[in-house]
Amino acid sequence: MMSRACVLHGIHDLRLETQSEPQTGPGDVKIAILAGGICGSDLHYIDHGGFGPVRVREPIAMGHEAAGRVVETGADVDTVHTGDLVAINPSQPCGHCRYCMDGHVVHCLDMRFMGSAYRLPHEQGLFRERVVVAAKQVHRFSRDVHVRAAACTEPLAVCLHARAQAPDLKGKRVLVTGAGPIGALCVAVARDAGAGEIVATDLQAMPLSVAKQMGADRTLNLSEEGDGLGPYKADKGQFDVAFECSASAAAIRDALSCLRPRGTLIAVGVAGDTPMPLNLIVSKEIAVRGTHRFHAEFSAAAAAIDSGTIDVGPIISPSFPLEKAVDAFTRAGDRARAMKVHILFNGYSAD
Repeated sequence: MMSRACVLHGIHDLRLETQSEPQTGPGDVKIAILAGGICGSDLHYIDHGGFGPVRVREPIAMGHEAAGRVVETGADVDTVHTGDLVAINPSQPCGHCRYCMDGHVVHCLDMRFMGSAYRLPHEQGLFRERVVVAAKQVHRFSRDVHVRAAACTEPLAVCLHARAQAPDLKGKRVLVTGAGPIGALCVAVARDAGAGEIVATDLQAMPLSVAKQMGADRTLNLSEEGDGLGPYKADKGQFDVAFECSASAAAIRDALSCLRPRGTLIAVGVAGDTPMPLNLIVSKEIAVRGTHRFHAEFSAAAAAIDSGTIDVGPIISPSFPLEKAVDAFTRAGDRARAMKVHILFNGYSAD
């Protein structure tokens, strides 16, 4: 049998191709993908051919945020069954390198990550009508969760891992700079952790309206209120923790200026070499923590969506059928009009 896939060949060269349907082996699960979310890294691939040293060097099926229905299980698989709605963990650590053995799995020396061009051959992604993965990579939803919400498991896992790098947020004042999908989800996980006050900043009105729905107490559009953070810089800073989700030099400076002495900056956004005001870090004794992907947080994210503990609904934007994948990427790149755009597969309708 054949199935269709959304395959990138180069900058702005996205093609809908037909491929042989993958076969299920022992311990595997075959999934009919229903919804796949477009990530910022996907946009970098299509607009720039990659990011940093990672470049697209051969055709690659895109996507690493997806959910679908189980259509076949291999021998000895009893954790999921045909018809189950599942989210797919795209992360595949080796399990035996020094970092895996030390419990630092996100830093695996032989990591395979679906939809990534880091390795050659590239790791094919999830924007395919049929995929086969190891049963341990899928997480089942036990109730009637919306398919597009299930497909938000991966970005929520990223934000739960970011939260794990921070001190206890209960009762704390939290700043989130950059209110795109990841920033909005960082607002949600901070609210879930009991933060006392959450302020979100951005340069666009639409993502800030979403951040408000996700739990921000106050939002600041810094394109209109250039000194909106001014009061928070008083007395060496007012926030205990900042999640910096934009990777903008200006936003990094704002976050550091607004953090109180011995506050914590969680660097979530990714960019190339970016200047940072070292004097503020040193003089205020600020702890700077990076955060990279996730591991155990994927199952925690699925559980939070499954139980309704965290509502990802506000970040979900209009979706597009697979035949209009190019239009989906165009909409996803418009930060004034979209947050999390999904491509729909196998005739699935989000209505």
